[in-house]
Amino acid sequence: MRWWASFSLRGRLVLLGTTGLIVGLAIAGAAMAFAMTYSFRGSLDRSADATAAEIASLLDEGGRLPETLPAPANQVVQIIDPKTRTVMAGDQNADLFVPLLRGTEFDSALRGDRVEVPGDRVVQPDTLRVTAHQVPDGRIILVAVPLADYHRSLHLLTNALWLTYPTLIVILVAIAWRVVGAALSPVDRLRLGAERITGAATDERLPVPPSSDEIQRLAITLNHMLDRLAVSRARQRSFIADAAHELRSPLASIRIQIEVAQKLGDWAAVSDDVIADLDRLSRLVDDLLLLARADASDHRRKAVEPVELRTLLTSFKKRYDTVRVEPGESLWTEGDPDALHRIVLNLVDNAVRHARTEVTLAVEPEGANEVLVTVTDNGEGIPAPLRERVFDRFARLDDGRARDAGGSGLGLAIVRELARRHGGTVRLTDARPGVRAEVRLPRLPDSTL
Repeated sequence: MRWWASFSLRGRLVLLGTTGLIVGLAIAGAAMAFAMTYSFRGSLDRSADATAAEIASLLDEGGRLPETLPAPANQVVQIIDPKTRTVMAGDQNADLFVPLLRGTEFDSALRGDRVEVPGDRVVQPDTLRVTAHQVPDGRIILVAVPLADYHRSLHLLTNALWLTYPTLIVILVAIAWRVVGAALSPVDRLRLGAERITGAATDERLPVPPSSDEIQRLAITLNHMLDRLAVSRARQRSFIADAAHELRSPLASIRIQIEVAQKLGDWAAVSDDVIADLDRLSRLVDDLLLLARADASDHRRKAVEPVELRTLLTSFKKRYDTVRVEPGESLWTEGDPDALHRIVLNLVDNAVRHARTEVTLAVEPEGANEVLVTVTDNGEGIPAPLRERVFDRFARLDDGRARDAGGSGLGLAIVRELARRHGGTVRLTDARPGVRAEVRLPRLPDSTL
């Protein structure tokens, strides 16, 4: 099929359309020729049958032959003796010595077949189509109709088809070429627009044709795709800039402390601070790696297993003195234990840094198919307009940047991404005072444990 691939889309469409037209016109021409042939022959046969019926009525009335047989000028009529197969009478065009039919032709004609014979049998220039009709006394009436007009009409029709069809096909191909070209012109404009768009041109979009068709919908869909790519590109630039900014701070701190230690020669005094900065830097790199894997299309979640959420929450009481776990029933979900632990850990770390006195953890059923995990602090809280913004990467409130020593602005973004991968959601609500983080996860029925 290389020859097919060598055609342009316009050429393929025109070729397909032309092929369909040729096939359609050929079928229509054959049908028309068949219909005209059938109609013309039927007309000749009906004329011959009418003449035979008229002659038969004359023979039935008196039995004697009239001196002149009535027949149209273009027909030949003979009355044949059934025994001797000789001519008994004929019209003015008939040969009274040579019968129209011979041998088995009589038998075929008497069975109802139309027999075509050469016209020289009765001194006629054209082929004759003979119809036989036998009257009750046995005599046979033969009526012959010349096929000259039929052959001329068929020849004229054939010539007309051979002349008009190629001309018609050429005209239709030219029209199809123009129409297909006009129909595909929006595609060319889309292609030219796509060539102009580069990675730096985030505001340019493809032209949308005014027609309400598939090409318009394609252009709209492509523009929506470009919008999403522009948003993704802007998000990536912002992410890279924020990551570089966040990485510079601990690196600069480490460099300053090492330079001071080099001058003073007191390495023990700065080692703890350097290790703390390295720990912060390590956590930041781990968070960046986790989010990068989350953005990768080939990322796959680890093997899942049942996780008992109350036991998970209770484990944080040993790590934080200010954490309290509400009592309740045992509730299960299914997922990656490390990822679920990371969700709660990030929320608890964030709550502990902002709480005045304590952080409360709780888990309870949310309908038949979900469980609700809450992490509540009694700190200053977050204004409602900012509760969604804090889930953005590197998003921290202004006062949080000043006093939030351990935060990098990635914790809540990681929480939302991990919750989404487990089929759950996360949001922040007002605890009055403080903030309550609500994580909804699919509930694992007790029957599956």
